[in-house]
Amino acid sequence: MQFDDDANLDTSEVKDVRGSRIPGGRATVGGGIVGFIALILGLLFGVGPEQLGLSAGDPEPVATSSSVARVERACRTGADANTREDCRIVAVVNSVQDFWRAEYARRGGRYGDARTVMFTNQVGTACGSATSAVGPFYCPGDRQVYLDLGFFDDLRTKFGSSGGPFAQAYVVAHEYGHHVQNMMGTLARAQDGRAGANSNAVRVELQADCYAGVWAHHATTTPDEKTGRPLLTELTEADIRDGMDAAAAVGDDRIQEKFQGRVTPENWTHGSAAQRQQWFHTGYTTGDMARCNTFR
Repeated sequence: MQFDDDANLDTSEVKDVRGSRIPGGRATVGGGIVGFIALILGLLFGVGPEQLGLSAGDPEPVATSSSVARVERACRTGADANTREDCRIVAVVNSVQDFWRAEYARRGGRYGDARTVMFTNQVGTACGSATSAVGPFYCPGDRQVYLDLGFFDDLRTKFGSSGGPFAQAYVVAHEYGHHVQNMMGTLARAQDGRAGANSNAVRVELQADCYAGVWAHHATTTPDEKTGRPLLTELTEADIRDGMDAAAAVGDDRIQEKFQGRVTPENWTHGSAAQRQQWFHTGYTTGDMARCNTFR
């Protein structure tokens, strides 16, 4: 996975609040077993922490003296994206949104941008307060993606993914799939409180996987709006395998087998490993969001 060294990154699409704190310092879901259970239940759920019973408040993060270097200072070019993890996320966000803007324009519509918020430990959102234990998620209330970069270590060490840069890109593109669903009005189908292999929650998640694949199909041919050249210049079959492996690692059956010793499809919220791979592959091989109808 390689970005154009000379491309200029648009850091306005990412808000960096790492090292900030929520006023009062109270986390709704803590560490230990409570936080770990929240991670298992909410991994990549994508519809905001209120779905996990988290706080309904949305305090704004407050910067502290321990705040790390902000991405707007460190992430200037594609060369930075090729050497720094946080800059890579900026570049992926730019590429994903370049594609969806072009796709919406091609279809006669207008895409509404969504920022990614990088945080550490805990964050306040329009969907409630959340900790890193929730995993990456999209909040429809403020139309933002929330991501603690430490999740990518968990993806490898706790869930057995092979990791790699494109595994990270898959996660980000999946969350932006939820943003597309929110714009189209389909995201709300997941919020009927039901779970299970045939639930709307699973269908929404699988569609977001498919949308991530659609972006991947077009990523190396989508021109950056500033340079006219693709921001992502190389995506190999090895990269796609890393993405497929990440999709499988967060399948409900894999997670249940690993952490509770048995598979209970009636509790699924995301779909099986095979389903997640299948729908990402469908999007990647066809490049057509119309082929991502998981509600049939």
